[in-house]
Amino acid sequence: MLVWITLLLLLFIFQAATILICEYKRPAKSIAWLSILFIFPIIGFFMYYFIARDYARRKKVHANNSDNANNSTLQSVLYNDSIDAKKGEDSSFLLGEERLRDWLRQVPHSPITGMNRVDVLTNADVTYEAMLEAIGKAQDHIHFEFYTIRDDAIGRRFQDALIAKAKAGVAVRVIYDGVGSHALSKAYITSLKRAGIAVEPFLKPLIAFFEKRLNYRNHRKIVVVDGLVGFVGGINIGNEYVGGNPKLGFWRDTHVMLHGDAVYDLQRTFLKDWFFVSGESLGEKRYYPAHSEQEPSFVQVISSGPDARWDAIQEMYFAGLIAAKKRIWITTPYFIPDPSITMALKSAAISGVDVRIILPFKADSAIVQYASKSYLKELLQVGVRFYLYRKGFIHAKVIIVDEIMSTVGTANVDMRSFFSNFELNAVMFDRHVISRLESDFLMDLEDCTEVTLTEFELRSPGEKRKERIARLLSPLF
Repeated sequence: MLVWITLLLLLFIFQAATILICEYKRPAKSIAWLSILFIFPIIGFFMYYFIARDYARRKKVHANNSDNANNSTLQSVLYNDSIDAKKGEDSSFLLGEERLRDWLRQVPHSPITGMNRVDVLTNADVTYEAMLEAIGKAQDHIHFEFYTIRDDAIGRRFQDALIAKAKAGVAVRVIYDGVGSHALSKAYITSLKRAGIAVEPFLKPLIAFFEKRLNYRNHRKIVVVDGLVGFVGGINIGNEYVGGNPKLGFWRDTHVMLHGDAVYDLQRTFLKDWFFVSGESLGEKRYYPAHSEQEPSFVQVISSGPDARWDAIQEMYFAGLIAAKKRIWITTPYFIPDPSITMALKSAAISGVDVRIILPFKADSAIVQYASKSYLKELLQVGVRFYLYRKGFIHAKVIIVDEIMSTVGTANVDMRSFFSNFELNAVMFDRHVISRLESDFLMDLEDCTEVTLTEFELRSPGEKRKERIARLLSPLF
């Protein structure tokens, strides 16, 4: 008996040591997995091995992340049209914020582009109509990538639109995430393929499980039409985004439509993902056509994922937060910040910056909501103001910093978006765009109730226990 106990103890120590060694860069994640291992000694390590091992260590990922696909064409077209190559230094760009500007310019393969038109699209009904209109005008190609595509009324509207363009001779390519679109029917996919549309999943759940990548999801939402118009933001394809979920009701979200230089970066990201899922390298100049936009609106498209050396979106968020002098306004459905973002928010609030964060009152995940609430007290104590959106479910991912920058995209303010998911954000510096996002934020505040520290302290002991447990596991959400 003593021998068996000793062997089991050694096995447990080996498992714990493996997690600590593999996750040494992220102590919070280590603690979360060690907690699971302690509760489920063998099963916990099995879960870790198949779900959470470091994505970037896999040879296949390094090969597919090499940027060899369409790199030469991209460099000659995208970077030569960027603000740095086209106009040189522009004294009006981030004037007085040289530190932030210089950091943003260091983000790999993410030039700050100068000739763009940006349209903010509030909620899915407006966004869907704009997307369908652009798809209907396509002449050469449509690139369509979403985390979730539903086989429902909304999904079939896009299905019909894509099939119609494919039959008209337009090249259509579709990427869907295997986990996020796990309920997408085979009939839906088959109908697309029969029309000549190239459809690829970003890791089917079963394949992802055995390749130990189940925890890594392509959370991007990209539409690019003819290389001239692009869309990015928080909205997927499904009825719930137009209020079709009876539990959540009205769905509040934000997307942006881009014309101009920034579309090249959306295109680059899609084609890189397409190379990963299909092995097909597409680098022809037809995918980066010349455009006629002359509006001097600065936009930077930043992608991030577990295959990259930079946690680019997390670092962009951090750089923006520490640059704030007057305000930081955030809307996010999931709020599980890592220690650096937490400290940046605390420091800003303590120094007198107006820090306001809108979160959903209704949640689509109870455990994530408990985890989010576990961060509120320490931030409320230093002056961060939280608001709960009560009109329905708020899913927008928006950050506004002073009058100098704003970002809209797919990344939440949570550790899954920062370190596990493949994400994509547009960072915008135009004051007209910032003003429009500011108006939406103020409109949303009217449908919120503010969380006060006094009221928050009145939570029941049971609620507090749930929050502590969820906080412990929050790095995994």
